[in-house]
Amino acid sequence: MDPKHRQLLRSQRLQLADELLVDDMIIQYLYQEEILTESHLEDIHTESSNRKKVLKLLDILPTRGPHAFHHFIQSLEKEFPWIKDTLLQRLCAEDSESPPPFTVQCGVPDHILLTVPTTMHLNQLAARLGPEWRSVLLDLGLSSADLYRCCADHQLAVQSQVLAGLVMWTQRNGREATVQRLLQSLKTADVPPSVIQQVFA
Repeated sequence: MDPKHRQLLRSQRLQLADELLVDDMIIQYLYQEEILTESHLEDIHTESSNRKKVLKLLDILPTRGPHAFHHFIQSLEKEFPWIKDTLLQRLCAEDSESPPPFTVQCGVPDHILLTVPTTMHLNQLAARLGPEWRSVLLDLGLSSADLYRCCADHQLAVQSQVLAGLVMWTQRNGREATVQRLLQSLKTADVPPSVIQQVFA
């Protein structure tokens, strides 16, 4: 399930427990669409109250793949259209409030996203990365052995260790070692956009 759908169901959990009636139409529809299994149906039916049944269903849905939210929304169409509308409206509102793309936050020009970062870029980045540099390099595909080698070859200078790892990544991946790919790993490692902006903007 998409994280934004999971978050929406979590934020509306108590309201859904109060308003939604988990009847056979909903759970049979979800069973028909292979979102719920027979075991799930039994788990829901054994709950002692409707509120607990709703909460059980909401516990199950996020684990049932990328189409679970869509089919759950569809299951509300006939008997609970106002709940369906409320969920979709909240989803649209959250989308409109979402922050700009990471590349925009970092101020990285579009024309360099698909280019290979220059040695100057890599050197500037190596100088600015903190302890997260290991996570960045691992996310880029380097192994723990590669990181050990970088550290062993440059024992006295962390910046040189980081630069060696970044250069190793570009040499191994050629044209696929793009600025955009590097930004993905920097974002995963929670490197602040301001740090990246100093390098590429």
